[in-house]
Amino acid sequence: MKTYGMTNSELSSLKEFEKETPVPTGTDLLVKIEGLSINPVDIATRKSFGGNDVQPLILGFDGYGTVTATGDQVNNFKAGDKVFFAGDHTRDGSYQEYELVDERIVALAPTKTSIEESVAMPLVTLTASELLYEKLHVDPKEDNSDKTILIINGAGGVGSIAIQLAHLAGLRVIATASTDEKVKWVKDLGADLVVNHHDDLIKQVHDLGINTVDYILGLSDNDPHWNEIVELIKPFGIFATITNLRDSQIGDLKQKSADFAWEWMFTKAFYNLDSMSTQGDYLEQLATGLDGGMIKSTTTKVLHGLNVETLTKATELVEAGHMMGKVVVIK
Repeated sequence: MKTYGMTNSELSSLKEFEKETPVPTGTDLLVKIEGLSINPVDIATRKSFGGNDVQPLILGFDGYGTVTATGDQVNNFKAGDKVFFAGDHTRDGSYQEYELVDERIVALAPTKTSIEESVAMPLVTLTASELLYEKLHVDPKEDNSDKTILIINGAGGVGSIAIQLAHLAGLRVIATASTDEKVKWVKDLGADLVVNHHDDLIKQVHDLGINTVDYILGLSDNDPHWNEIVELIKPFGIFATITNLRDSQIGDLKQKSADFAWEWMFTKAFYNLDSMSTQGDYLEQLATGLDGGMIKSTTTKVLHGLNVETLTKATELVEAGHMMGKVVVIK
């Protein structure tokens, strides 16, 4: 089968390779890839790759395709099923014709939603779901109308679904956006209020009549906003992030007894935890939400052709750092 891998940290090292099509065992599915999406984690993983001419780095953390074979312990899927997933950071990704993926982190793909709209959603939805439900401990079945969340980088991939999930959970949502186009984007997704992360967030939030917020999601570089985060978080509030801290000190949150939480969507699969199956559950909910119109896809750019040229172009779009929504590649 054809795979598309890198031999060093430069995008220019992306080449086509041939390797044997794997045979699924245990709880693995073999999926014929029909579409994928590019995420910032693809770029971060590539840039941290030391290089290996013998075993190229095969990225791709969103996938959509058809199950062609199953391992002997698979219970929930069969050959011919259309599925979507975000994959496992310890294994080869979706930049290839066939991918092995554990059934516990897979769900049947939406039936009324196109592949273009579906394949953009797994990784960002799993990340946003774990942030909201597991790190912030928001119960969507409760009345959350008295709670406010600030989502920094609301127009990005994770922010675009976090806004929707927070809105569906009944939270008052403040999202950051920096252009008229992005302001409209986040409002259309369910943001109640919008502030500009290039300006003073403290002043803007206070001007809205809000002194502090219950929850803050840091979905971009936290350091430029750290003092604002510390000031705006409510005592006993929760700050959660998907990005690193360089100069910021978590201890700054101590006086407010505010909780801090990391989110890395791959942790459950990386350590083969029993809780891996929650990701399959979240993806089932996503499929229902997409087909039922409760969740809007965040696909904004579609490229065709699973090949070096298209994967390179798609990566360059994301790496430029100006994307609103998601870029997908359809075979």
